[in-house]
Amino acid sequence: MDQRPAIVLLSGGLDSTTTLAIALDQGYDVHALSFDYGQRHSVELESARRVAKTMGVTKHFVATIDLRMFGGSALTDSITVPHHDRVEELQSAIPVTYVPARNTIFLSFALAWAETLAASDIFIGVNALDYSGYPDCRPEYIKAYEIMANLATKAGVEGKQRLQIHTPLMEMTKSQIITRGASLGVDYRLTHSCYDPDKDGKPCGTCDSCLLRQKGFQEAGLSDPTATNGVL
Repeated sequence: MDQRPAIVLLSGGLDSTTTLAIALDQGYDVHALSFDYGQRHSVELESARRVAKTMGVTKHFVATIDLRMFGGSALTDSITVPHHDRVEELQSAIPVTYVPARNTIFLSFALAWAETLAASDIFIGVNALDYSGYPDCRPEYIKAYEIMANLATKAGVEGKQRLQIHTPLMEMTKSQIITRGASLGVDYRLTHSCYDPDKDGKPCGTCDSCLLRQKGFQEAGLSDPTATNGVL
């Protein structure tokens, strides 16, 4: 029996790489989609390429869209990325690293590719527990997008496609995500999580994403293979 095709949104980070491993473990024929959207941490794209190659996806596309034309985020504009000494200092408010409508844009590209592949499954590594509070990572957002997606395509209208957006990490803590990935053989050395790396791509260790990654590995009782002298 042929494997069912699926699109996996792959940033090159810890969460999306774990999501990719889960999709592969479930037997899907995985097509990975990454984005060069003008992000300051574009080093993550090299991680995405390494992950896709190492884990053996069928096809990996990197779509280029320049969200710097709109700005409005510390990842795409001249806004300082917040840094903290401890994960407990992270704020509950939506941080300046939120990129306006990013997941809506990414999912729309995935939807277009899914229709051309006759695929009914899209995987995205959003999480509603140990995350930075982005509105487009919430389960109600994903549910609403899925409803819209099934109204938006020729395949959906003709009854040839019933799209499902899979969010296998939604209710998992970062430590649970890491534990799950480790059980599937994910090599986290391939991944990159930092929002504000230096010119050589070295993680800062103090942005929201770095701190949440550190917390996850500590709570999982594992060592982060990308850490140097205890610092990301």
